[in-house]
Amino acid sequence: MKLHGLLDVIFPAQCAACGALGDGLCARCVTVDGPCARRELATLQVRALGPYDGALRRAVLALKDGRRDVAAALAARLAPWLEPGMLLVPVRTTPARRRVRGFDGVELLARTAASRCGARVLPALEPRVRDAQRGRSGAQRRAARDRFACDATLVAGCEVTLVDDVCTTGSTLEDCAAALRAAGARVSQALVIAVANGGA
Repeated sequence: MKLHGLLDVIFPAQCAACGALGDGLCARCVTVDGPCARRELATLQVRALGPYDGALRRAVLALKDGRRDVAAALAARLAPWLEPGMLLVPVRTTPARRRVRGFDGVELLARTAASRCGARVLPALEPRVRDAQRGRSGAQRRAARDRFACDATLVAGCEVTLVDDVCTTGSTLEDCAAALRAAGARVSQALVIAVANGGA
């Protein structure tokens, strides 16, 4: 038995929202009915499973804490939005955070969802700075610019879709979109797990 299989037997998946055994996010807490929240940013349309509260907030926090089972459960809910051949660009976290968690949650989310429907993941974005948006005020988030480098060899001439966990003010997504466009990509939409009400 492989290590992950053994760990699943010893520590079965548990819903990040209600604690029920069996899945990282049970169907009672978050259904798979498709996007139920949208936000229009300056240059992007954002689709989300719902608002950043309740079960979705707990799921996102569990993903940030390194829960692979939650990434798999959320990916199952993103997959119906994807099409074969679609190109996904995850909004990656810093290398330091990837080392602490053992993986990049958003990249794992995108890869798992893509594998279900024949989409592709292009890890073209890399944070330039080490400070995260978490804990910043809305004004500070909106003022942050040029925080991502983009590998043009991966995306030039391509139509891509951004993937992230949460859209708060939208500044991170717009910053990523600007980096992608500067590298020659076309991007008009983003898929996220949740959107924060009011953009605070």
